[in-house]
Amino acid sequence: MHFEQFALIVDDYDDAIRFFVDVLEFELVQDSPSFTNDGRPKRWVVVRPPGATTGLLLARADGDRQERAVGEQFAGRVGLFLRVDDFQASYDRMRAAGVEFVTEPRLEPYGEVAVFVDIAGNRWDLLGPAPSQQPACCESRRPGNVRKATSEAQSAT
Repeated sequence: MHFEQFALIVDDYDDAIRFFVDVLEFELVQDSPSFTNDGRPKRWVVVRPPGATTGLLLARADGDRQERAVGEQFAGRVGLFLRVDDFQASYDRMRAAGVEFVTEPRLEPYGEVAVFVDIAGNRWDLLGPAPSQQPACCESRRPGNVRKATSEAQSAT
């Protein structure tokens, strides 16, 4: 059993595709004509991170209620989590591409993290490798080791 996809309500299909594909470097899995439940035309647009199996269905807002939900699907909380192999490279690339980060990177028990907003205004965590997956070079940056590494550096001076 697994999640096939999640829906994210957006204002515009093409703007959302540009953000997820061109900026975040997701794959465009599907962009097909479809119909709403009452027969009106729409598009079925699915993106996903490279190598992922779970997709993100980009659903254009249809009606006042959905329009009000754009950017507020998680009521201002972080609702989506993007784990990357190289946190610093991803963070730098995303900032250079104009992604808005609303927090500075920090270390948490689950890895390095910074919060960014997508094109609709939803908050995401950009997550580095989990501590058990970090290379040995990053040992001193792991939570719990930051204080130790700082103390060792101060002792050496």
